[in-house]
Amino acid sequence: MRSLQDTLYNWLTIKVVAEARPDDKSAQDTMALFEGILVEDHKLTNILISKEEPMYYVEYDKDGERHKTRFPIELIDVMLEQIQNEPDKYHNYE
Repeated sequence: MRSLQDTLYNWLTIKVVAEARPDDKSAQDTMALFEGILVEDHKLTNILISKEEPMYYVEYDKDGERHKTRFPIELIDVMLEQIQNEPDKYHNYE
């Protein structure tokens, strides 16, 4: 099983991409995969995201307790920026 921190990072990174590219089936499927891991394997509920320079904040409930973690915006947005800067390399294959 992946660590919770790694799974949150991967999920948030692809979630940013999926929200910016709602027709990108691969991004949607990958986001759903990581959401499944968060919910089924790590037993998270009530996941909320906020963005406040220079961080993304992710809050969630686990084992009856509220938790909050953070990730630098520049680290999370790097994949989306790469896709936007080189769209010819990232075709949407439906």
